Amino acid sequence: MGNDKRNVKLKAVNVKKVFYDKYSKRDVVAIENISLEIYENEFAVLIGPSGCGKSTFLHIVAGFEKLTEGEIYLDGKPIRGPSADRGIVFQEYVLFPWRTVLGNVRFGLELQGIDRRKADEIAMKYIDLVGLRGFENHYPHMLSGGMKQRVAIARAFAYDPKLLLMDEPFGSLDAQTRIIMIDELARIHEEMRKTTLFVTHSIDEALKLADKIFILSARPSKIIEVIEVKSKRPRAPDDPELIEKKQKIMSILEKEVKRSMSMEMKIKQSP
Repeated sequence: MGNDKRNVKLKAVNVKKVFYDKYSKRDVVAIENISLEIYENEFAVLIGPSGCGKSTFLHIVAGFEKLTEGEIYLDGKPIRGPSADRGIVFQEYVLFPWRTVLGNVRFGLELQGIDRRKADEIAMKYIDLVGLRGFENHYPHMLSGGMKQRVAIARAFAYDPKLLLMDEPFGSLDAQTRIIMIDELARIHEEMRKTTLFVTHSIDEALKLADKIFILSARPSKIIEVIEVKSKRPRAPDDPELIEKKQKIMSILEKEVKRSMSMEMKIKQSP
């Protein structure tokens, strides 16, 4: 990896995040010394025990939270706050209820000052991409959960950010819809090759989507393993590489969950 000549899109260097817990009245180290590199066009996944800081790290990359120490660079420039060069898709459907599907997808383009006709043309391209042609004049309350998340994904792609951030985007969907959406996102990534950082607690989700998986430890969070997935998309559940790496990830996470539970017990027992 040290001789890799690909363009580094996102780079984190010794990132640390400390916050004050008003209940315990003490500083809590959420993230400690995370360093990583994500190359252009890669689909990278963060996975780890519940509460380990996955979403916190993603929110720092998005510019929503400040880091305590370290630095994060996008295309070599330090991140100092939110910007249109990063698109984000949340677990909840953050759509404007008074706007149609087309209006929601077009929103970021309007902020960029693109004229209405061109914005509609671009928005329809991404509505097509996520399979919602014919629904462009529907309002969010008329859509299923999976369709709403397709709209959110189309909107994130439409204004062409340098980096796509996804914070457990399928977490609130039913199991069957979630499987469909994972396959759809894999297809979309193969077509668009947008550099993506994706947070999940699902090993199966990570393996079906990722080029690279960063496994985080229990809090304070740090990277304990990096796993690359070489199989071509779409990936079948019985793919030998996926089966092997699923067992490896499960073993690592099981140890971290046990360690996390042990740490919580010690904290509760401390005066």
